[in-house]
Formats: sequence, C-alpha cells, structure tokens
Amino acid sequence: MKIALIGANGKIGSRILQEALNRGHSVTGISRNPDNNIKNEKLTWVKADALDSDALAAAIKGNDALISAFGIDWQKPETYHLFSNIARSLIFAAKKAGVKRIINVGGAGSLEVEPGLQLVDTPSFPEAWRKGADEQRKSLEIFRREKDLDWTFFSPAIIIEPGPHTGKFRIGKDNPVFDEKGNSTISFDDYAAALIDELENPQFIKQRFTIGY
Repeated sequence: MKIALIGANGKIGSRILQEALNRGHSVTGISRNPDNNIKNEKLTWVKADALDSDALAAAIKGNDALISAFGIDWQKPETYHLFSNIARSLIFAAKKAGVKRIINVGGAGSLEVEPGLQLVDTPSFPEAWRKGADEQRKSLEIFRREKDLDWTFFSPAIIIEPGPHTGKFRIGKDNPVFDEKGNSTISFDDYAAALIDELENPQFIKQRFTIGY
C-alpha cells in the first residue's frame, strides 16, 4: 500500500514508519521537520504542516491511506487544543485528496473503565495530564461524527512505553485491556504492529479500538 504518515519521526510515528516499511509498504513521511537521516527506497519525506489542511491534502494525494501520529508538547497547555484542530484538518484534507482511509493515533483517557465513566474522569487520573487528555477525547468525538470516511481511532493501553516487539497482545474496543496483574500496558513497537495489522486487515472501520498485553 501507499501510506501517508504524519509525525513519522516521533516516538510512536517512527515505530509505525519502520513497521510499515518492514512489511513492504511505501510511505510518504509528513513532518514540519523531516528526518532525512532515515532513508529507505520506499520512503519519501515531505515537509508540510498537518494543521494546514490544503497543504496536507496536496501532500497525501495519491495515497491509499492516511495515518496520523500527530503529537503535542504535553508541557505546553496552549497546544492541547491542537488535537481537535488536527482531527478536522485530517478529515478535510482526506476528502479533498480523495483518501478514504484514516487511522488516528489517539489517547487512552477516553477509554471506559466502567459504564459511563472514562479514564480521564477518574480521581486517580494524573491531574497534570487531565486537560490534555480531555482535549484528545474531543478529537474522538469529531471522528465519531464523520460519516463518509473510513476512519479508525486507535487508543493505546493506559501505559505505552519503550519495550520489545513481541507480536503478542490483545485487542479491545472501548475498555482498557488489562493483564492478569491489573496492568494496562503496551510497547511502542507492538502498538505499531497492531496499527499496521488494522491497516492491512480492517476490523474497526468508523470505530475506536485499543490494545494491551
């Protein structure tokens, strides 16, 4: 497949990039600051601001799918609203470019820990992350209102961190996936593997899903 990948040089995006290349896909890496040190015959870098929907549409035209691993600076609350802005930009650009498939790297805060209660609203959720996670939750609602595109919102486990590529994980939908010790964790590499699995064999069109060990 031909994939346009926003944030291809980020913590999660770089893993998605490598996973896609390892499986033989062609990738257009979109970044405001492309990492030209990452070279591959199936990789093309494009410098573009994903929040500029017209520029983004031009960058992704001709691709089979758009994956967004857009990130913010969690130390800067003034960037939190960009989660909603990027969701709108992705949808506009995909429609303009004729790219029907979108997979968005989302957050875990909107996962339901019990009926009617999302993780971000629990007392134990870290206060320093709450406002950002709430803004990320709003981006999920923007996708849920989108009826024409084949979007997927992929929430990680509650804890996502560096770790091995095991290929052994479990998939859920709107509830966190916990292990036998009550932990919800996933490595960046296994998250990337599951995302490309979903791209190759779609199971969650117009839905959110999640992952954990």
